Amino acid sequence: MAQEKLFTPREVARVLGISYPTVKQWIYKKKLRTVKTVGGHHRVPESEIDKLLYKVRDKGDVTRKRVDFRRISGRNQLVGRITDIKISGLLAQVTLSVAGQKITSIITADAVREMRLKPGQTIAALIKSTEVMLLQV
Repeated sequence: MAQEKLFTPREVARVLGISYPTVKQWIYKKKLRTVKTVGGHHRVPESEIDKLLYKVRDKGDVTRKRVDFRRISGRNQLVGRITDIKISGLLAQVTLSVAGQKITSIITADAVREMRLKPGQTIAALIKSTEVMLLQV
């Protein structure tokens, strides 16, 4: 079985869009499960970050959320984190981790470049029939 990727508290703060002190408080209050290194440093498993994506993104002004939600008519949106991007010629394969599950979308390489997609970035997958489209959140 492959070992789960571990993130530093600073990387977790960047991925979730929250402050480093907030991440440290969550660790101390046991709201965020960690693994300690031999040197005693905290590392956060990838699955823990995936569990928090919805909770962190749902906070904020309701009016702003309504405006963002109306920008696209599709309602089947899954927020996740990019785990892998493979570009080959004109196409790119983007893999997202959504609540521990993997979703893969094949989009153009130009779209990846235009959206400046990078591993670790939080993004939404818009699912319409048999297609999975990506939009920045």
